[in-house]
Amino acid sequence: MDNEFVFQLVIEALNEKKAQDVKAIDISELTTIAQYFIVCNGTSTTHIKTLADHVEEKLSERDVQCLRREGYNSARWILMDYGDIVLHIFHEEDREFYGLERLWQDGKPVSVDGFQAARA
Repeated sequence: MDNEFVFQLVIEALNEKKAQDVKAIDISELTTIAQYFIVCNGTSTTHIKTLADHVEEKLSERDVQCLRREGYNSARWILMDYGDIVLHIFHEEDREFYGLERLWQDGKPVSVDGFQAARA
């Protein structure tokens, strides 16, 4: 399936469940592990699990399967691998602590506003 379509589905699913501070980074010129990192945070472990569950459900409806999911039990940082798109759902404090956006600051920021505006 087209990466841009999967990207859009992830952003829509996150917005539907009110993910906070959604950011996307194009890392394709820095590494071969993925094309995009999508990073967001939830307000609690319950919210973080809800975000992960909703993304997984919405994508599986389109036959897009999560290749790997890590951190679900603790729900402080859930990583969901969709091949060229890797989603990181953080608890706010953990996101700040690990500074994933700082680590990948050489990547290109990708606007998610168009997808948010389409849902508003």
